[in-house]
Amino acid sequence: MEVSCVKDGRAIHRRVLDYAHRDTDALYRDFHITEWGYRDEQVEESRARYGRNILSGRAADTVLFRLRRAFINPFAIILFVLASISFVTDVLLASNFSRNMTTVVIILCMLLISGVVRFTQEMRAKRVADHLTRMIESHIMVRRNGEWMRISSTELVVGDSVRLFAGDRVPADLRLTAASDLFVSQSVITGESAILEKNAGVLSERKARSYGEYSNVAFMGSSIIGGTGEGVVLAVGQDTVYGGCSGTMASFKNGFDQGAGSIAWVLIRFMAILIPIVFVACGLTKGNWLSAFLFALSVAVGLTPELLPMVINACLAKGSAAMGKKQTVVKNINAMQGFGSMDILCVDKTGTLTGDRLLLEYYMDVLGNESQKTLEFAYLNSIYHTGVRNHLDAAILACQEMPGHNARFQELAASHPKLDELPFDYERKFASVLVQGGEENLLIIKGGLDEVCRRCSHFEYKGKRSAMGADRVASVHAIVDEMLEDGMKVLAVAYKPLERQQLSAEEERDFILLGYLAFFDAPKRTAADAVRKLQELHVGIRVLTGDQKSVAVSICRRLGIGTAETLTGEELEQLSDDEAPIRIERATVFAELSPKQKVQILRTLQGNGHTVGFLGDGMNDLPAIVESDVGISVDTAADAVKEGADVILLKKDLNVLEEGIKEGRNAFANVSKYIKITASSNFGNILSIVVASVFLPFFPMASVQLLLLNLLYDMLCLVLPWDHVDQEICARPLEWSGRTLGRFMRFFGPISSVFDILTFSYLFFVLCPSVCGGTFAALAGSEEQFRFIALFQTGWFLESMWTQVLILHLLRTQKMPLFQSKPSCPVMLVTMLGILFFTILTFTPVGRLIGLTALPPAYFGFLVVAVSLYLLLVTLAKSWYLKKYHKLL
Repeated sequence: MEVSCVKDGRAIHRRVLDYAHRDTDALYRDFHITEWGYRDEQVEESRARYGRNILSGRAADTVLFRLRRAFINPFAIILFVLASISFVTDVLLASNFSRNMTTVVIILCMLLISGVVRFTQEMRAKRVADHLTRMIESHIMVRRNGEWMRISSTELVVGDSVRLFAGDRVPADLRLTAASDLFVSQSVITGESAILEKNAGVLSERKARSYGEYSNVAFMGSSIIGGTGEGVVLAVGQDTVYGGCSGTMASFKNGFDQGAGSIAWVLIRFMAILIPIVFVACGLTKGNWLSAFLFALSVAVGLTPELLPMVINACLAKGSAAMGKKQTVVKNINAMQGFGSMDILCVDKTGTLTGDRLLLEYYMDVLGNESQKTLEFAYLNSIYHTGVRNHLDAAILACQEMPGHNARFQELAASHPKLDELPFDYERKFASVLVQGGEENLLIIKGGLDEVCRRCSHFEYKGKRSAMGADRVASVHAIVDEMLEDGMKVLAVAYKPLERQQLSAEEERDFILLGYLAFFDAPKRTAADAVRKLQELHVGIRVLTGDQKSVAVSICRRLGIGTAETLTGEELEQLSDDEAPIRIERATVFAELSPKQKVQILRTLQGNGHTVGFLGDGMNDLPAIVESDVGISVDTAADAVKEGADVILLKKDLNVLEEGIKEGRNAFANVSKYIKITASSNFGNILSIVVASVFLPFFPMASVQLLLLNLLYDMLCLVLPWDHVDQEICARPLEWSGRTLGRFMRFFGPISSVFDILTFSYLFFVLCPSVCGGTFAALAGSEEQFRFIALFQTGWFLESMWTQVLILHLLRTQKMPLFQSKPSCPVMLVTMLGILFFTILTFTPVGRLIGLTALPPAYFGFLVVAVSLYLLLVTLAKSWYLKKYHKLL
């Protein structure tokens, strides 16, 4: 693949570069594109030659990838190493008489079982994710077989002819062949908020220095802000600028990965200390360094919750599936963890706290009297504005349906054809449209009150024009402030005669203020109740809006959102680096913001230690949605916005978010149960092994037994996603990190070691000598010594399993287990059957194959007493732990 780098190492494919400098005739000729578009056979040929339009992240998520991940992981690799070494020592190097494949076969069976279970679980999670993703897949207009059709953007091939509309996300790198007032945001590639106008001309031979200078190319990932266009696909998938650099450009939701990394490092530190100690102790006391190495490897596996990825996937996938039933599509299942951790939710006001449909209540002149001319000029601006449609334009255009107005508005549009436009952007905060107006052309602007007024030098009242004074903005507010305080949204309309037929930004000054439009934006009936529920879940609501401060404050007061601390975009710009984190932390309402300022607020809140979600549906919300820890949008949003979100609400209701937060916390709590309980229990076992390795003349448990114990216990834990979670645990946001994991392991792990050592003593000094007829040393060289070892290892195998499974019930809740907090039926059933299965296993031929043997009834009497004492001690320790640290998981 030939590429050329423009800057920052981000490459533009050679095809795109070549055809940017050539006319469209050459493009159509070289790619054999006719007016019919591509035929089906051309599509297949192009896909085979140039590849599919899938980015690396999606391409990797295949059945083959999941199969490879199920069988190639640290746990599987260690099992394979043990099997290989066992094969060499027990088969290749052994004499014909002593060859034994048993250990090799058992380890390979464990490898197969763990891989199949993980693969099955991952495929189940993948089916859930794929089903939900298909519901919100982005589509594009493409010409094939002589007609325009909508297809999934992933089906595009090089040579396809596509159409672009406002709100679309550019699906591939395109050479534009037609453009009408086409304005594009390339912020996803460049990080800059500038809006660029694109055309279909030929690029000059002068080498472009930035992406913005490629005026006839639309890059994948860019957003169409206004206008329409057509183009030919020249690069797809990894060949695009966005695809080739997505690993470095994308704003990753890395809270999940950081938390997982934090947990991994805690376990690695414990292993780095304990594993060498086990290896050296076993090597010195047993004299067999190869066996010591194998045992140390098994201990490394024993300390690690091997099936952690599978348990996490199971918990998150269950949460995602539950959300799917509640009209919520979770595109990225890691977002379920974000829901669980989220302690601040930022929302855009319109359509979230207020209704989707605005009503135009008043159209007024500069003194507040009804003005038909203001409405008509606003109508011309809205009907010709090709940017992303919004609620305000929809409310204005709905006026043509008023009785007796339809014919007038049709006549108005016919007599004032459009000449040019500059679409709305969030820096200027207004839209400009140039129309023919009889003897002179008219430049009409409609937008934010203050922004439009600052561009005006005159005002018009009853057909007469007068100069505006220096206090023009204050004069305007004297007329409209009462409406703003009532929660109404007010826009200004202005115009100026213009001789030119093309529009430039320099013309946007010296306007004549014509009047105002006032819209009623009523709060949703369910909004106040939803805000209260979120606050009860300790999720702080922050309102981030582009509306006027007084409008935002009025709405928030009605909904019970605090308004004592507010910030406007202008005030935000004045804050120093030291002041900004403090003021942003305190404020609850942010008004008159640009998209860039919304991102600034999110980053500051994240820097203050918060997990931040953002709910929005407009193109102005896209940067904030991408930047947030959990980006949330709605099904009616533009494709570009839905593409950037992690979660799509099929019903725009904050009550759905409350359910999402609860499901996220449930999934999060069940993952935390598995990690903390398993890691602390394993840590206790390893401590016991360290002690036993020093004092025992044999290994306290065979490598294959230790691995089997760990594997089967982890498989029992796969039922945890279906466990009940106490309301107290889900009442607050949960922290996803290893910060408290080490403390939990150090506190509860050694308690199990005390009873392990008690079991060792009972087995070594009491049970085994009485059954075998002598001490270990006295039985040297006899068959009974092997029976002594088998009895000892079986005894500890069962004690470890009983304590590990039962401690799951004790530490899964802060309350009294079984009485104050009952586990779910699946958890109770599976764990009890697990204990029964493991106990019966020791009496079967399968158990004998791995060195286990039947134990006498006296042992089970000891086991019941020892386990009961252990559970009692852990209950007391849990009470003390809760008093000191105030939370368990």
